[in-house]
Amino acid sequence: MHHLTSVIKLVFLGGIFILLCSCESPEDLTKEYPFPSDNQPSAEKIELGRALFFDKRLSLDESIACADCHNPAYAFTDRKTVSEGIQGKHAERNAPTLLNSAFLQTVMFDAHLKTLELQVIVPIQEATEMGHNMKVLIPKLRAIPTYQEAAKSLFNRDFDAWVLTRSIAAFERSLLSLNSPYDQFMRGNKRAMTSDQRAGMKLFNALYCTTCHPAPYFTNFKAENNGLYTEYGNDKGRFRINLDSADIGFFKTPTLRNIELTYPYMHDGSLKTLDEVIDHYLAGGKHPRGQHPSILPFKLTTQEKKQLISFLGALTDTSYLKNFQSYAP
Repeated sequence: MHHLTSVIKLVFLGGIFILLCSCESPEDLTKEYPFPSDNQPSAEKIELGRALFFDKRLSLDESIACADCHNPAYAFTDRKTVSEGIQGKHAERNAPTLLNSAFLQTVMFDAHLKTLELQVIVPIQEATEMGHNMKVLIPKLRAIPTYQEAAKSLFNRDFDAWVLTRSIAAFERSLLSLNSPYDQFMRGNKRAMTSDQRAGMKLFNALYCTTCHPAPYFTNFKAENNGLYTEYGNDKGRFRINLDSADIGFFKTPTLRNIELTYPYMHDGSLKTLDEVIDHYLAGGKHPRGQHPSILPFKLTTQEKKQLISFLGALTDTSYLKNFQSYAP
């Protein structure tokens, strides 16, 4: 997000979000996150976004909310191969996590949208997801007194698409998960990671993993071709944006944070376990045109594979669930 102008400090006390602007360096990832200049967060705006995020009235038949595909219990994914929309329809792709989305430089698997504000409308209007029409939805939400009153109070305007997108985006940006054993280890707690996790981290850094999944966010935010298929079927990835054949098979690199919670994997949910994911890379991909040049075959012993998976587990942080107690295991 090239227009980010500030960062925000977020503290959760007694069920109330307290937000403090900061000009400090963003190195302390647990306390700060960026936001666009036209959507400065506040406790009230985040709370409005949260209400909208869990409101099934945003879907055409009032059967699903944003939270159905982005469930807090599953690190804001749904653990389905592809997401289920209204009337038994299925989306084309696997639901990505929303945790740490404040730091995303692009959103959507096509990596073509620059802000969360732009992304919010996409699933609402997508026929296989929430299936609504903004021209119908906005008057419906405006007629709900609590939403209309909040719009007037927070934005000094009637409830409209601006209020909807800014509120939900502000809520999504507040979803932080940056206190994993890995984070604690990097802050100096050398006991935070097990010996297997430390060994796995060395492997992760020695292999080509960091080319596309560099710390601290464990994504390069770019669309890449990881050689998942020799030929891509109906979903050709970023190709559908510009109809450029060089983009066939390119999908945005997902974060590896909380990866042990967000199965199944890949844009289409085709790989069910981390074992399967590592096997794909061990084989060096399937060599379609455009496959990332770093993806080459390599070998791991059974113990090394176990250690690599153990390190990926060290990227898990469920502390965010304290704000979603009804979804906690």
